[in-house]
Amino acid sequence: MTNKEDKAGRGEKVGARNLTFGMLEALGREIVTGGYDDQRFPTEDELTARYAVSRTVTREAVKMLTAKGLLKAKPRAGTTVQPASHWSVFDPDVLRWMLERKFSLELLRHFNELRSAIEPQAAALAARAEPGPAHEAIDDGLRRMEAAERGEDDTLEADIAFHIAVLEASANPFFLQFRDMVATALRTSIRFTNRYRGRTADVPAHRAVFIAIQARDAEGARSAMTAIIGEVMDYITIASKS
Repeated sequence: MTNKEDKAGRGEKVGARNLTFGMLEALGREIVTGGYDDQRFPTEDELTARYAVSRTVTREAVKMLTAKGLLKAKPRAGTTVQPASHWSVFDPDVLRWMLERKFSLELLRHFNELRSAIEPQAAALAARAEPGPAHEAIDDGLRRMEAAERGEDDTLEADIAFHIAVLEASANPFFLQFRDMVATALRTSIRFTNRYRGRTADVPAHRAVFIAIQARDAEGARSAMTAIIGEVMDYITIASKS
């Protein structure tokens, strides 16, 4: 095979991969945001024609969506959309698409119920762990939040950086797997809480978490993180009654 033929082959593979991910993105978003709630999912022929791609690209995209729990293939019944209870909600793509759905207090509550089960314990573990780069990252996140208050950083990204740093400082690899979920929950929560308090984060409350971690006060860190998430849950309760 010549270099020219080899490059052409690689180019075809890259092109097919880009088409597959483009189709995955379009279909995944449409499924999660309710585009197929009241209608059947297209056949392979219909998808191939709609997106002007090969059958191979279509099958690969459908296979990936099936792996994410969005689709299910049944013999002689075709491919159908799975209910939300089957979705792989920790999948970064699924989480990102969920952000594009119509705002839901129920979804926000579910996000923060899971956060309340994970983040306070992660903060407690971080306080028990030996100080090191992970603790410095929490400090960096807090400094970014303080800078954001002065308009010198992005408020959302600074808040997320702080919470992710706490997960990392827990030294528990399983907690770190919740990184994308926590980031998504924060993005959703901030859109909601801005209606009530007009800012994206309570810096003193986050500082209390860091101070407790620095002091090796596990219960203090747990309580401080519980208070942060509890504030969001209080707003949800208020909104539910209004």
